[in-house]
Amino acid sequence: MTFNLNNPSRERAERQLRYLARRPESVLVLTETASSAGCDLLERRFTAAGYSVTFPRPEQRGERGAMIVSRLETRPLETGVTYLPHRAVGVTVDSDEGPVDVIGLYVPSRDATEVKTERKRNFLQECRHRLLDGEGDAMRLVLGDFNVLEPGHVPRYRFFSPFEYEFYNWFGAAGYEDAFRHLHPEELDYSWVGRTGDGYRYDHAHVSGRLADRLTACSYVHEPRTMPDRLTDHSALAVGLAITATQPLQVSDPHHEPEPVPALF
Repeated sequence: MTFNLNNPSRERAERQLRYLARRPESVLVLTETASSAGCDLLERRFTAAGYSVTFPRPEQRGERGAMIVSRLETRPLETGVTYLPHRAVGVTVDSDEGPVDVIGLYVPSRDATEVKTERKRNFLQECRHRLLDGEGDAMRLVLGDFNVLEPGHVPRYRFFSPFEYEFYNWFGAAGYEDAFRHLHPEELDYSWVGRTGDGYRYDHAHVSGRLADRLTACSYVHEPRTMPDRLTDHSALAVGLAITATQPLQVSDPHHEPEPVPALF
């Protein structure tokens, strides 16, 4: 499952932790992370509970990235992305059919300024040139908050540029399938909704060709965004695959891990 944390405060991170600990997914791609008290809490508590946590911290103040939290044993996976590498995080897990690569992306957002536009353009170009493809026998998922839309998105928004649609199209050319579209060719659903009520399908999951036939589910989970005391401004995206993990970890409930008591002396 990919879940945009929206760089939580410590209090909101506690609530997110309670929610995420109850989710059935084995691997969580958490986006919009930062070097902050809230993300520190999530990393610390998941690690203390026995989860595998991969969190390359953004070094620049105000910068955002991604974290992968897993109930399965993981190995580091080099994504090859060297520009804003904390926004492209990879791990490998083992299954009964071989290794499965999981790559989490948090693509920069932009406005109309040249600086932010070039920053996003450069990151997307780096991903297209560096990320592993989905051809052949590879079992690979790339998921996260891409901050781009599919070219046929309904409604159509004029302010997206060709380079953003090109990034979405790259996945098809590289042997990937849009997991949501593979199972729901005509459905309109959104992971972020603006103040005017307009919806955007920003959060995506793309699977390599070999995994497309093993897709059992791919759907948006709106509860974190729509609940009265909402956890984040994005809906999550959950993906189900008909494969069996072979290296599960013994984990406890991270929400009930006690916080260390500060020493008085």
